[in-house]
Amino acid sequence: MTRTALFPKTAPSPKTAPQPGFRADLVEELCLGLDRWAAQFNANWQEDDRAGTLSQARWLAVCEAGLTGLTVPEDFGGLGLSAAELAQVLEHFGTISEDSGLGFTLATHLCSTCIPVARFGSPAMKAALLPALAAGDRVGAHAITEPDSGSDAFAMRSRALPHATGYTLSGEKCYISSAPLADVIVVYARTDAEKGALGGFSALAVDRGLPGVSVGRSRSKMGLRSAPMADLHFDAVEVPGAALIGREGQGFSILDYVMKWEILCVFALQLGEMRRQLRQCLTWAKTRQQFGQAIGGYQAVSHRIADMHMRLEGAANWLARAVRAMEGGGRASLEIAAAKLAISEANVANSLDAVLLHGGAGYMSDTGIEAGLRNAVGGLIYSGTSDIQRNRIAAMLGL
Repeated sequence: MTRTALFPKTAPSPKTAPQPGFRADLVEELCLGLDRWAAQFNANWQEDDRAGTLSQARWLAVCEAGLTGLTVPEDFGGLGLSAAELAQVLEHFGTISEDSGLGFTLATHLCSTCIPVARFGSPAMKAALLPALAAGDRVGAHAITEPDSGSDAFAMRSRALPHATGYTLSGEKCYISSAPLADVIVVYARTDAEKGALGGFSALAVDRGLPGVSVGRSRSKMGLRSAPMADLHFDAVEVPGAALIGREGQGFSILDYVMKWEILCVFALQLGEMRRQLRQCLTWAKTRQQFGQAIGGYQAVSHRIADMHMRLEGAANWLARAVRAMEGGGRASLEIAAAKLAISEANVANSLDAVLLHGGAGYMSDTGIEAGLRNAVGGLIYSGTSDIQRNRIAAMLGL
């Protein structure tokens, strides 16, 4: 399917200070362009949420709006946005898209496949994959989690046994976002049984169409229902040597790099969703009448909204710190862990407050308020649980 890459252009959030080389005009243009796509992004999203599917029309709108190429270098048909530029564009997308699942699917595509191929792929791999990924003609995913290894990612049992022409890949991956949609799957697997996380694992860009690759039934989830998920099975899949991303044994460092960008993308989206949610709650508080006045006049309501504002601004500040650290070229490990923890927990707390502020209406699925809470809970788990983030922060503080 041929798609027109329009690459319309967006408005920076004042929360993240522009970095040197920041293309403010491009970001403003992108955000303004995204506003024109809002109706297509949101069309029948609640039907997708109830059915646990993502309509082709809404994903096509994401592709045609140019979003699938945000992290692909310009030489390959993308925009090559920096961390600061990407954070502001995705935050804006979060404010206009009513469906967290759509943004999550986009972030999966951008981070799981576009980023590792662009950063670590060979020239031939980049030429073969990046133009189609930028246009959205091919969808990306990555496969990390296994039934017996969740947070302990490198306890994975999947094997990619090297031989003269490539690798024989065998194993099972579970809870794989975008697996039912994906054309290219970045699979992390053990390539050297004698080595541990450092040197024992590699990343392979696996074509879903290869013999031996199979997709399990779609998973039914509490939230993010329109972001398709399924298990993946690899039965002695013959993967060509050209599919190796980076060097053999480099899987740990590639995954570490990718996860920083994944957290940046997903939680910039969440920040935008929190901004939209707060605006919705303010409107409700000003217009909903109880006992002869707007409910916003009651301290119990106004204080709840004040708390939501404080959590939102705290989350925005942590995201800005993470962006600055990434733009500075350092590892940014502490800032990334703190941003992930702060934003995910603030999002859950604010989403619960939004339900309570709306009362019975907030509990009804047709208002869309309760979906925010269901979606937010996932953020405490994916990309490293809150407990894992606290462990990382404590370790980096010297404990």
